[in-house]
Amino acid sequence: MRRALILLAAAGLAAAALGWWLTAPARLAPDVFDGITGDVTQGAAVFTAAGCASCHHAPGATGEAALVLAGGQRFDSDFGTFLAPNISPHPEAGIGGWNLAQFADAVQRGVSPEGAHLFPAFPYTAYARMTPQDVANLWAYLQTLPASDTASLPHEVGFPFNIRRGVGAWKLLFFRPDWVRPADTPQLERGRYLVEALAHCGECHTPRNALGALDTGRWLAGAPNPNGKGEIPALIPNALDWAAQDIAYYLETGFTPDFDSAGGHMAEVVANFGRLTAADREAVAAYVKALPAP
Repeated sequence: MRRALILLAAAGLAAAALGWWLTAPARLAPDVFDGITGDVTQGAAVFTAAGCASCHHAPGATGEAALVLAGGQRFDSDFGTFLAPNISPHPEAGIGGWNLAQFADAVQRGVSPEGAHLFPAFPYTAYARMTPQDVANLWAYLQTLPASDTASLPHEVGFPFNIRRGVGAWKLLFFRPDWVRPADTPQLERGRYLVEALAHCGECHTPRNALGALDTGRWLAGAPNPNGKGEIPALIPNALDWAAQDIAYYLETGFTPDFDSAGGHMAEVVANFGRLTAADREAVAAYVKALPAP
């Protein structure tokens, strides 16, 4: 009996050690950004397409004030309430003390400079598909924005979801930065890049499983609103019968073919897409029209 208990304890320790190793934060390769220099102008376009200000400006901020990325907006979910952090270039309160590699680890791998897992409420599972050049461009642009000394507020997430190492297990199960849909033309490739990576459309328009991971088998098939109020619409053919030009026009103006208009968080998405090129909006429309019926 004593020997059996010793063997059982040893097996438990070995399993715990294996689990600890498997759920360790994984960073990008150290040479990813060798020879890459960020471009501020291109970074501004990435910033807009990715909707960084939409989540990270202070609650209620508009106009130029929305470029002060002080954080503080609240995002409800089944697992608790997440609060957007300060990502302004302030050296203490924001991310001004980070370097490009640390920024990229956060944006594309969900790992903080201190080596902690970040909650996937931050859509790094989509941003993982960004090109290294665009990550460097975005980092260069962020350095030009105003700094804010507003302290980031802690997330309101209870046990067991507040265990950061548990996020490592979640990543092990669900973090797959592969493309969801094929793209066989340059326009569809651009549309896919915008939808699946920069604009992270799937984060809202795709249903999730019980552990909060996107159900890519029902890609862009609509989902409950995380705040519990209503549904986020599906973009697949049996649910959205708009023509490609209607989709592109909606992304530019917020007006639907039946004379309705975008509201809620989608209004900010439209404001972002309205600042992109017409070719980008047309690429997104082409991607949506190429989605398969369920």
